[in-house]
Amino acid sequence: MDKFNIYLTGVGGQGIGLISEILLRAADNAGLNVKSVDTHGLAQRGGVVVSHIRMGETIYTPLIPAGESDLVVALERHEALRGMNGALKNGGVLIYYNTVWQPLDVRLKNADEITEDVISQECQRRDIREIRVVEPALKDIRMQNVAVLADIAKFELIPGINNENYIEAMKDLMEGKKLEDNMKLFNGKSA
Repeated sequence: MDKFNIYLTGVGGQGIGLISEILLRAADNAGLNVKSVDTHGLAQRGGVVVSHIRMGETIYTPLIPAGESDLVVALERHEALRGMNGALKNGGVLIYYNTVWQPLDVRLKNADEITEDVISQECQRRDIREIRVVEPALKDIRMQNVAVLADIAKFELIPGINNENYIEAMKDLMEGKKLEDNMKLFNGKSA
């Protein structure tokens, strides 16, 4: 693979750091040349958290140039639209967890809440494949990131990485009940 760029975005507390690390390790487990960089500082304040992952033989820096992401992974609708508009190239793929963590402007009624229709219209206009993820029976909202990960695996959105690579990465990063619950969700959705 020449190069493949993944831009991940969410709100502090949603698990962007974990899904980013799983993807990074899965790529490494698959033998891919991979580089990444994260922002963590805003996580404690509910601010935007972003990760860049770049894979391929011609990757020399972890930062993805604007508009050059092949895949945007978002854990919230407002972040899905922001990530798509700032990072995703036309014809790319957007996968997002269909939930809203209202930004301050929405709570103060200075801006409208982003709807599914707004995202879908922009995807159609730019020939972007849209994948909405929602797991109504999810017993812990902190597992939304693994619900998205399972669909990334199921739809084979990242070239060169297979289910075993993701599972091995999850086993590196989790243990006990947390690993058991997340593996159950991942295996149930990715099959």
